[in-house]
Order: sequence, then structure tokens, then C-alpha cells
Amino acid sequence: MPEENTIPDTLAVPSKTAKFGIGTMGMFLVFSAVVQYNDPDPYAWMAIYLAAAGVSFAALWFPVSWKIPVVVAVGAFVWAATLVPGVMQTSFPALFQSWEMMSREMEEGREFLGLLSVASWTTYLAHLGRKAQQ
Repeated sequence: MPEENTIPDTLAVPSKTAKFGIGTMGMFLVFSAVVQYNDPDPYAWMAIYLAAAGVSFAALWFPVSWKIPVVVAVGAFVWAATLVPGVMQTSFPALFQSWEMMSREMEEGREFLGLLSVASWTTYLAHLGRKAQQ
């Protein structure tokens, strides 16, 4: 029987600030999907960003859900791994030298960073869900 004076696990009971952060990140990911309209292959990018947004919003209502964020994270990590050869041909500062895409390597480098962001965020959500389940 749990004691009455125990402090709840902060991961299992997200604070209002944590919920605000998760919701904000979800909105940022929706925005990321919207700005893909001018990309040469917009639908693949919209799908990954909207999947990450979906698991973000789901984490607000179903905090013990962790399997779907893992699927999104694995998909983003695998996709990012396919871009590594092109990414290795450019430097990190070169990715941000101009607004326009100056080369295929620059485009792949930016895509790689986007995928790592999605993978990292959804891995974090999976961690929160797994922790809440315990």
C-alpha cells in the first residue's frame, strides 16, 4: 500500500509546463510539415513530421503510450542512416551558409538534422511513456 505522503514521479505525472512543452513541440512539428510544400519530395517529409506531431499530441492524452513513438523514432533513425554518405561530404557550418540549397550534400545534411530531431524527440516521448507505465 503506497504511503500518503509520497511524491509522485514527475515523469509519470507530467507538470503543466511539461504538457505545454510537449504541445508546443507538437505544433512545431505540424509547422515543419506545412513548410514542406516546396520540397521536391514533400509527402515523405510531411508524413514523418506529422507522425512525430501525432505522437506528441497523443502523449498529452495517453502518457503511458510508448510503442508508437518507438516506431516513429526507429523509422527516423533508419532514414537518417541512409543519408549519412551524403552528409559526410559537407561540413556542419556549410549547412547554414545560405538560405538556398547550394548542393545535394547541403540538402541531405539539413534533412539528416531534421530526421535526428524527430528521432530524438520521439525517443524522449517513448522514454516518458515507458517510465509512466512502470
